[in-house]
Amino acid sequence: MKLLRFALLAALVAHHLPAFPADTARKQASTSESGESSKIVARYLLMDANGRAVTHEDFPGYFQLIAFGYTFCPDICPTTLAEMSVIIEKLGEQSQRLQPLFVTVDPERDTPANLRTYTAFFHPRILGLTGSPALVRRAADNFKVRYEKAREPGAPADQYAIDHSAGMYLLGPDGRYIRKFAYATPPAEIAEHIGQIMDGVEDRTRDRRNRATPE
Repeated sequence: MKLLRFALLAALVAHHLPAFPADTARKQASTSESGESSKIVARYLLMDANGRAVTHEDFPGYFQLIAFGYTFCPDICPTTLAEMSVIIEKLGEQSQRLQPLFVTVDPERDTPANLRTYTAFFHPRILGLTGSPALVRRAADNFKVRYEKAREPGAPADQYAIDHSAGMYLLGPDGRYIRKFAYATPPAEIAEHIGQIMDGVEDRTRDRRNRATPE
């Protein structure tokens, strides 16, 4: 089963194969995102699969890698989570300092149980978060994530896609926003960047400790 899962993840990452009809997610160009990045407020108040309240302050000492999407997403979201799984694996021991998160933008259909099953398929360490529509909207607005329902004329109320921004957001151990990785950035490149950032933070922390230690 594990080999089958990783084979599918590899296929998604390598070919971006759609599991369903074509996705409607926005694939924003990095140039259009650069201005918004400076306006990002890395704050959220959501709920995990066990009904526990989770905020951006609940992972002290850990980097956070955050993606927004939904479990009914045709291809962008499964590809992103497959890439997130690859990033975790490529970071090796450094991944123990990273908390990967998947925030649903479809809280009406994505129940905590559905989120738990969905994220676990890609990697057991990915934590799915949901909340009331108002709290999800607030979190998305803070991260400058756009999303809206897209329904075919005459379709039932519960049958719709969601047009949403794509990409992954990295927060530091202090919960502050560091940068966004645009959709389709190779996961190996993301892992390398995150590893370098982690090393830089560790070096600065060591320097501060050395300066604080009397000779």
